[in-house]
Amino acid sequence: MEIKKSPKADLQNKRGLLLEIGLVVALFCVIAAFAYTPKERKIEKLDLQVAIVEEEITEITRQDQKPPEAPRKVELKVITDLLQVVTNDTKITTEVDFAEFDENTEVIQQVEVAEETIEDDQPFLIAETMPSFQGGDLNTFRNWVQQNVKFPQIALENGIQGRVVLSFVIEKDGRLTNIQVLQTPDRSLSEEAIRVLSKSPKWSPGKQRNQVVRVKYTLPVDFRVQN
Repeated sequence: MEIKKSPKADLQNKRGLLLEIGLVVALFCVIAAFAYTPKERKIEKLDLQVAIVEEEITEITRQDQKPPEAPRKVELKVITDLLQVVTNDTKITTEVDFAEFDENTEVIQQVEVAEETIEDDQPFLIAETMPSFQGGDLNTFRNWVQQNVKFPQIALENGIQGRVVLSFVIEKDGRLTNIQVLQTPDRSLSEEAIRVLSKSPKWSPGKQRNQVVRVKYTLPVDFRVQN
């Protein structure tokens, strides 16, 4: 029996159509391939001038610690033959044979040191033995001044009163010198205080290291009106 093909199932009739469809699809794929553009990518430019620093790696080595040395024994020898213990009242004599010395050896002789003398003439503020006035101290002299001063008439009329502070020096011979006014409320009061101090009797001078020295004092003199 002869097999008959249906004209609809015969692909030879559709060969031209399928070929055209294939060509269209291929052309479309080629156009799509040319139309596709990839995304732009930025390429950073490297600075080739920057020098690459190479670090040298040093190997750390550990030295072996030496064990501590054992303490050395120190022997002390006491030479008893050269030492001789004596009491304070024993006289020690030393015999020196100068023949053992060379001619160029210098021999130092013992020189007695004289007692130091005080050559500075500056007055002392405090001495070992302070000057004394009529067997007393500075307070005795102040009482003597207060008994001998007279209130100046001009200061009394003007109602001026107060304290005069003076300084003076007791010389080596006991005289009172170098009277200076340190503080005063009025010139008339300071002049009266200077007048009385300049008439002071002699003092017993001060001493330092058993030598007579100059001593400086500061003395306040009060001028008060008693009602």
